[in-house]
Amino acid sequence: MSDPAGWPSGDLESRVRFAVEEVRPALQADGGDVGLARIEGNVVYGVLRGACDGCPMAHSTLADYVTERICLYAPEIDSVVAE
Repeated sequence: MSDPAGWPSGDLESRVRFAVEEVRPALQADGGDVGLARIEGNVVYGVLRGACDGCPMAHSTLADYVTERICLYAPEIDSVVAE
């Protein structure tokens, strides 16, 4: 769900899922993918798949690109880690 300006609204999980869906096309374009495993407290656990799984840049992708987008929409999240 998003507000009229396109900004995600709703509960924490909805906002995190919105962010994950927003970054997926870029990762899929390179043969990878990311999914949401779970949220525990202020930590998001993500799963990298496809070309992202085992890629030397996977940590950077998760730490920089995915985390930035999730924290933009859900600032209460402290970290995003790979599961």
